[in-house]
Amino acid sequence: QVQLVESGGGLVQAGGSLRLSCTLSGGSFSNYYMAWFRQVPGKDRDIVAVINWNSDTIQYADSAKGRFSISRDNTKSTVYLQMNSLNPEDTAAYYCAADRKLHFSPPLYQYNYDYWGQGTQVTVSS
Repeated sequence: QVQLVESGGGLVQAGGSLRLSCTLSGGSFSNYYMAWFRQVPGKDRDIVAVINWNSDTIQYADSAKGRFSISRDNTKSTVYLQMNSLNPEDTAAYYCAADRKLHFSPPLYQYNYDYWGQGTQVTVSS
């Protein structure tokens, strides 16, 4: 059974940085698209960034471009989200997701993903 375990969330001041990590077990990590989503209460879970198996296809939400960076280490079965220049609007629960289906373009929606982590809270204070 595939499991995803996230870490790295927390409380940070505006302008600060955090790095989230997500480790996959129970599957062959290099077979999966990996993504980060975020969700605030009462709203949909939205894509932040997605990365394909060999890191040559990466896509970011507009809100993340220029501030966030997604990367993966297939030897460690881990995907990362480096978040810089954080602002209070980035406050959310962040979720790691994995999908091994074939896609013509990077999967960007919650329904594309079969496996989810438990979420890690990121809170940015002003």
